[in-house]
Amino acid sequence: MAIQLYQSVSAYYHRTAIIILLAGFLVRLFISIWLNPGFDEAYYYLYTLHPDWSYFDHPPLVAFTTGIGVWLTGQVSQFTIRIGTLLFYTGSLIFLYLAALRLYTLQLAINTLAIASAIPIFQIAFGILNIPDTPLLFFWAISLWLATQEFFDYRVYRPSFRLTLLCLTVGLACLGKYHGFILGFSLIGFCLFNPHYRRAFRSRWFLIGIPIFLLTISPVLYWNISHDWVSFRFQSERAVPNSSYQIERVVVTLLVEMLYLFPTFGFPLLWAVVRSTIQQLRNFKWQQYPSNRSGDREWELDKRSLLLWLSLPSILGFTIISGYQQILPAWKMPGYWSATMLLAERISINRHYAHSRIPYRWFFGSIAVILLLLSIALSHVALGAFQTPGKSSIFGLLPIKTDNSTQIFDIQQLRQGFVNNNKLNLALKKADFVFTNRYYLGGQIGMAIEPIFHKPLTCLDPDPRGFAFWSKPKQWIGKNAIYLGTKTFEVDLDAKNRYPSYFKKIIKLGEIPIRRGGEVVETFSVYQAQTMLRAFPRPYGN
Repeated sequence: MAIQLYQSVSAYYHRTAIIILLAGFLVRLFISIWLNPGFDEAYYYLYTLHPDWSYFDHPPLVAFTTGIGVWLTGQVSQFTIRIGTLLFYTGSLIFLYLAALRLYTLQLAINTLAIASAIPIFQIAFGILNIPDTPLLFFWAISLWLATQEFFDYRVYRPSFRLTLLCLTVGLACLGKYHGFILGFSLIGFCLFNPHYRRAFRSRWFLIGIPIFLLTISPVLYWNISHDWVSFRFQSERAVPNSSYQIERVVVTLLVEMLYLFPTFGFPLLWAVVRSTIQQLRNFKWQQYPSNRSGDREWELDKRSLLLWLSLPSILGFTIISGYQQILPAWKMPGYWSATMLLAERISINRHYAHSRIPYRWFFGSIAVILLLLSIALSHVALGAFQTPGKSSIFGLLPIKTDNSTQIFDIQQLRQGFVNNNKLNLALKKADFVFTNRYYLGGQIGMAIEPIFHKPLTCLDPDPRGFAFWSKPKQWIGKNAIYLGTKTFEVDLDAKNRYPSYFKKIIKLGEIPIRRGGEVVETFSVYQAQTMLRAFPRPYGN
């Protein structure tokens, strides 16, 4: 009878997990179809056009996640470049659920899955947008699950083959984003500061894992060696102080993070991390004690220690850096994502209090508000619900000239601008290459024109990023080009002042308007640049 009851309860919770996964997937699917591509994710589409061991901005896995949908469908759109993200984040949630199930109870695993599925920035940055954080988090989640299997299999820790697999998955996380090295540091710190697990460093499985890790990250090492370590130098410079330390910047960064996480989740998450850290410090013992744990209390402390080591380094490290260097909110998010289990644990501890229904009201109330706000934001970005003027405008609060959301535009309109205009179409067909004046416009331009004509695309700017490695500076000399850019980013001014000395003649061919809600929100100027005379200087690259 007891076994049947347990199986019935388990089946109920697993069905609940499937419902949460499916509901979250459908929400992300809807948004990924309707939301136009942003600068970054369109830029990573260019990675798929230039297969390489690694790239200037990031390791190579983002090229794979971007290309999955394009290769499967043969289409280039905001949805197809996000198919890999949709699949990978669903996998991340599954492994998070399995890890929570290994460490705690079915109820706590469900709570963890629900929290991770509800927080907006997790859904958007990891689950919708095509960015390097998606493969990073996927292998972060697998590593977390493997760590729960490796370190909490028996009361007496016995190193196993999973240590070797952990070295592999940490290496794969590094191929997703350089933040994967923080994951490796975290796992080493956990073993080093928990006496039960120091024997892992003497295990043959760990010794086997070291060369496997190095082999896994060898594409990144090879590319950097071949290019004077430029990617490592570029990324590491972000941790170097470029101004005096300002505490107010740290406070502002924390408040912005809470908004991205959504305050009703962000502040509890931060509280759970701080509270758990204080408890761990009170019970910390550096000295070696018997490998056989004395009781459940030490077992629970070790579980919490693993989660804190996977949370604190990224949260605390980037919080400190934010005092002297601008950081992006997504940089800390793997730490907060790992901390969802700590928040679920705090909720489970308080579930027997008199107001036990409060957590459910808190959760479903937050979900309702988040869905409402996401709907409002999506309606504005896609349709211009708040722009003025605009046929789809409801309130007309944001003038087009001051609305930065117009930079996320419909690339199909840019594509059709070339298809429907014979003059522009013929000029593009005859051109030897296409260039723009801002690297972040390159991705959207590339997505628009690649299905029409396969033309080499480059960026003539002092900050070329990956474009500096996808062509040779002198290969365009004597060639004709199409110059393309937006009014927002001074396309006409650069055509007049920056580029005339590099080309025999620059002639404006026309303009392509981008509309939203029936109104022109952005304008692309198209120029014909005849006969390149000399190479445009590059600060790095080929």
